[in-house]
Amino acid sequence: MRIIVYTALMLWAINSHGLTFQASVEETEWRLSPSIFECEFVQPIPNYGEAVFYHEAGEDLMFHLKTKKNLMGQGEAALHIEPPIWGPSRFALDLGLVAIHQSSVPLKVDPGRANHMMQALMKGMQPTFTRKARYDENEPIRVSLSAANFNSFYKDYLGCVAGLLPVNFRQVAKSKVLFKGGGDYLDAESKKKLDLIILYVKADPKVKALYIDGHSDSSGRRYNNRRLSESRALKVSDYMVKKGIDPGMLTTRYHGERYPVASNKTRAGRELNRRVTIRLEKEDEDMEVEF
Repeated sequence: MRIIVYTALMLWAINSHGLTFQASVEETEWRLSPSIFECEFVQPIPNYGEAVFYHEAGEDLMFHLKTKKNLMGQGEAALHIEPPIWGPSRFALDLGLVAIHQSSVPLKVDPGRANHMMQALMKGMQPTFTRKARYDENEPIRVSLSAANFNSFYKDYLGCVAGLLPVNFRQVAKSKVLFKGGGDYLDAESKKKLDLIILYVKADPKVKALYIDGHSDSSGRRYNNRRLSESRALKVSDYMVKKGIDPGMLTTRYHGERYPVASNKTRAGRELNRRVTIRLEKEDEDMEVEF
């Protein structure tokens, strides 16, 4: 039944006219907001809002629409790739359905289809969303991206993507390194993870503090475990300082076996408890203390 409904909706979307929002060739513009943290590639859509390709550091490409007043009815919009008016002999291609929400960002498109949309624009095709109107079920609303001038700005977008950091704040804000065996040795995998954190901290002036907490499993005496957790925390902080992190940003603590994250009764659990956690804190941003 869903396949029948979906097929009917796609045919209605492709063949309907309704109220269309799209920049003309003369009006079409692309705006790139580049940084090492994100690339935002935007096409203003007259009388509607903005079509936004968004590529964050460490993530894949996403797409969303922005509008001050959403005219699409809640439900699912049909997403299809249409030929431009000067190339009507080319076939339309459907990319499925996209959920519509009543907000200033009424729809978001996943990375796979967002990349497909961008490839279509490179070929001169027009990604188009169609959904019945919010206030009139018989009136389709169409929002279509113009491919005009796209390739002229695409190179600038690629340059922005090439300059992105390999990670974003969410990916490094709460991290941990594990210590195999019973020692305090930082292996190559741990150093690679720490290097990414260090790279991000150096690039983002909003990071104001790093909290480094050492832990152990419950094997052995508590006193020895506490000293071992201290040694592990100091190995991490010393590594970061040697790599250029300001020691004044670091708060180093050690807790022994007091805060296990897994059972110490199993080998796998003990391996998870032998750890150092690293938490980053930004200006004007309160984060939960996590050991």
